[in-house]
Amino acid sequence: MRFSLGERSGGTKGMERGLFITFEGSEGCGKSTQIDVLGRRLGVAGHEFLVTREPGGTAVGETIRELLQYREEGEGMTAESEVLLFAASRAQLVREVVAPAVAAGKVVIADRFMDSTTVYQGVARRLGGEAVGMINGFAVGDCVPDVTFLLDMDSETAHARATAASGEAGRKDRMESQPLSFYEDVRAGYLELAKAEGGRICVLDATRKVDEIGAEIWGILKERFDGVFG
Repeated sequence: MRFSLGERSGGTKGMERGLFITFEGSEGCGKSTQIDVLGRRLGVAGHEFLVTREPGGTAVGETIRELLQYREEGEGMTAESEVLLFAASRAQLVREVVAPAVAAGKVVIADRFMDSTTVYQGVARRLGGEAVGMINGFAVGDCVPDVTFLLDMDSETAHARATAASGEAGRKDRMESQPLSFYEDVRAGYLELAKAEGGRICVLDATRKVDEIGAEIWGILKERFDGVFG
């Protein structure tokens, strides 16, 4: 079930198989905004698409999300339990939503995917790459994103944005409540991962204007998937 470009010909806007796009980055980096921008562009261009998120995206996943982020019972959660819950949500999402949609020729946009676990739990939670890699592999199988956009900004700014957003929403998010040092580890982990996965992960300067970032994302998609996005 690896989604390769060689399998795409015909179907929705010239695609027999769809496309799997993921967005990554620290809390507060602007992922949701850029996903909205891309969705509008896809709609105007006539592409069938759907947006999902992690953890979440299914009934099972949304229940896990509530526990991971907001429930008091999750406050004493161990790093090991945390990574397995994220993997459980992801496994359900792949099989229930992502794989069927891509097979049907749709563009799937995910707000986070396996790279978040690699960085947040593997690096920032100190669980290590080998264990997290095995868990990720079991959860996603061959479902690997075609392209991943990493929105990068300095940890202090991202942390301040996330904290402010959490306060405005009126709900304390367990992940957004981590100290600044945690987010410094997250940023470093993402940048190291991008070096190792340069063919898939595109690092974008998230401190720029929304329209500038959106235009760069669209340009990358047009260049990488010639003929699909015009």
